[in-house]
Amino acid sequence: MNTIDWLVLVLTLGTIITFGIWKGRASRKSVEGFLLADKQLPWYHVTLSVMATQASAITFLSAPGQAYTDGMRFVQFYFGLPLAMIVLSVTFIPIFKKLNVYTAYEFLEGRFDLKTRILTSFLFLIPRALSTGVTIAAPSIILSTILGWDLYWTNILTGTVVTLYCMIGGSKTISYTQMQQMFVVLVGMFLAGYMVVHLLPSNMGFIDTLKVAGKMGKLNAIDWKFDLNNRYNVWSGLIGGFFLQLSYFGTDQSQVGRYLSGESVGESRLGLLMNGILKIPMQFLILLVGALVFVFYQFNQPPLFFNKTILDKVSKQASYKALETAQHEVFVHKKAAVNQLVTALQKDDAEAIAQQQQAVQKADQAHNELRNATKDLIKAQDQHADTNDTNYIFLSFVTQYLPVGMVGLLIAVILLASMGSMASAFGSLTSCTIIDIYKRLIHGQDSDQHYLNVSRWVTLGWGIFCIIVAQFTANIGSLIEAVNILGSWFYGTILGVFLVAFYLKHIRGSAVFWAAILAEIFVIYAWWIDLTAFLWLNLIGCVLVVVFALTFDLVGTSARK
Repeated sequence: MNTIDWLVLVLTLGTIITFGIWKGRASRKSVEGFLLADKQLPWYHVTLSVMATQASAITFLSAPGQAYTDGMRFVQFYFGLPLAMIVLSVTFIPIFKKLNVYTAYEFLEGRFDLKTRILTSFLFLIPRALSTGVTIAAPSIILSTILGWDLYWTNILTGTVVTLYCMIGGSKTISYTQMQQMFVVLVGMFLAGYMVVHLLPSNMGFIDTLKVAGKMGKLNAIDWKFDLNNRYNVWSGLIGGFFLQLSYFGTDQSQVGRYLSGESVGESRLGLLMNGILKIPMQFLILLVGALVFVFYQFNQPPLFFNKTILDKVSKQASYKALETAQHEVFVHKKAAVNQLVTALQKDDAEAIAQQQQAVQKADQAHNELRNATKDLIKAQDQHADTNDTNYIFLSFVTQYLPVGMVGLLIAVILLASMGSMASAFGSLTSCTIIDIYKRLIHGQDSDQHYLNVSRWVTLGWGIFCIIVAQFTANIGSLIEAVNILGSWFYGTILGVFLVAFYLKHIRGSAVFWAAILAEIFVIYAWWIDLTAFLWLNLIGCVLVVVFALTFDLVGTSARK
């Protein structure tokens, strides 16, 4: 990046962060202000804060790369979201607001018992802390790639900055920052999509670009085929995604804390419902940018591997030079075939379209074989190297092809998204630790100032833990998939506990406690043996908790008789 890009980056980050800290200054004087923004936020704050919490740097860094390699079918992951928002608005929000709780898990002690509350808290803390570590790694990838820094030290720097920001800030600061952040994010991604099309050949319009992407299998946003082993189709999104989103937004404190900060039940409801309406179009736009970038690289020769740091380790070898020469020949043939495909599409010549589509697909297959050969070469050089470059595709395009100034803006977008998501995560980890564990089990009676001070130290502790986790994320592949797989291990079980609490009033604490433990063991085992695509684990975990709880309650009732 040049001086102008750095100036845009620093000014964008500095302005938004300073504004957030200034607006949230009054709410940092009490525990309720620090954790829940004094419960005074309007619905649009809730909407943008909820969206920003879910849309981390992983979304804007990994999702375009996901579309580049796998098409747009990932958007189906969110199809269950609007349904989940309706259910939460009708059931969860009124209950949580009526009970005036800090965390979702306080409710479980009154409904069941202390051990069920603590178990569910731990089931939340484990995946949230691990996924926050992954979230820290995302912006570190950006900085280490652009500046050539060591990834491990960059993780430490990124995690430390956000941890200190959260210790100083608090919930209202996070919310105000996230509101500005989402505006910049959406503008930035729209401009990125515009620039991709603008940089294409002059005979290519937006519609032509979409047609080429479609013919090359990148606009596969809808798949109606029912297949339990297919990660992304309409059914896994509507059913598995519904249970995942219901659990995430209904029982994950990082999101519950966002809408508990609403000033009324109506404001919180409207905030969640608007999130359900806006999230799918936003995710569609981000994935569409990835599909457009794929078309761009049909006219501009892409690297054989997008992670330049790793590629540099083999780039001087004769075997790699041979692969590079072969790639250039393949690219020339593919570019010619794509140009002919565009001409056929513009003339609406069905026979020529079919012929050129086949030629393009054949050339693309040859390109992918060369990419695989490059990955094999990298593995031969370093068997521990990460050969999944999904997270680097969009970043590579941004840094190499976007004009001066816009590079800084897009990097700011990704870093802001990361800060917003991490801030909410640290806030939720702190809330759960202080309210459900420290105040309930360790130190139950003290002043508000004491708990406020401890909250800041707990934030620091979680920051250190998450930085450690970030150091082990270099070889986990697509970050956006990794985070969702991790959530699917636990969210179904947590949701099952809450559904039993809400709707099966006769079931007692011990029954649901052991049901949750058994269900969690089965879910982890099902993932271990690759029983089904990960989204279905949310449904499996939820159903098993309900079934086991009913069974244990029935057995216990019979024994008492």
